[in-house]
Amino acid sequence: MEVILYAANVSVLRFHDEAEVIRLANDTTYGLAGFIWTQDVNRALRVSSAVKAGMIWVNSFFLRDLRTPFGGARESGLGREGGRYSLEFYTEPKFVCVPY
Repeated sequence: MEVILYAANVSVLRFHDEAEVIRLANDTTYGLAGFIWTQDVNRALRVSSAVKAGMIWVNSFFLRDLRTPFGGARESGLGREGGRYSLEFYTEPKFVCVPY
């Protein structure tokens, strides 16, 4: 029998309006991921655009296609990996000039 355990720190805060929740979410140096639970799709799109995080899930938890970018923002990120982003993440361009 396989047992999967997810351990996570979760913060649940009350807020009065979208501006306040966006300010609270962005009031950190980190920005790996966030979750938005709402019945209003337009609100989810507005808030997810304003939150400085690499990934936002709406009404779901960690659904991910490996071809989509994965990674954080600010102090939580080293770039993106997944799909074509892996090529950029795991390679580093270099210029070499050899005169002849």
